[in-house]
Amino acid sequence: MSGLPSGPELIIILFVILLLFGSKKLPELARSIGKSISEFKKGKDEAVVTNDTPKAADANTTKPVNQDNNQQKST
Repeated sequence: MSGLPSGPELIIILFVILLLFGSKKLPELARSIGKSISEFKKGKDEAVVTNDTPKAADANTTKPVNQDNNQQKST
């Protein structure tokens, strides 16, 4: 009892899905699920790429050295 359906259980589940959605809707349903998965993967890949590249604003936000403190110490 692993939790995943196998053999006769899987056939019964597929038969119930066929009864619920009908034979005409199943290809449309599978196509829309496939498109959703591919869009999710594209979005995930784009998010990884944008997070890896540094933004121009982040690269220019280094704090300048406070020269006033250095001048005060030397005088």
